[in-house]
Amino acid sequence: MTDRNDKSTSQNSQQGRGSRDDRLKSALRENLKRRKLQARERAAITEPSQNDEGSLNEGTAGKTGA
Repeated sequence: MTDRNDKSTSQNSQQGRGSRDDRLKSALRENLKRRKLQARERAAITEPSQNDEGSLNEGTAGKTGA
């Protein structure tokens, strides 16, 4: 009778572990998607400032050193 209980307990723990693993996999996948999206947004924000050299000097472009 103890063999039966041990087997059912073992099967329940494996099922519990499987559902936990599935939840972890899903959470990791969602986290990776979110981090990739954040990285793309940061790259999109920083790109124009690197390529646009005159943006900081627009106000002083026509002035002389007087």
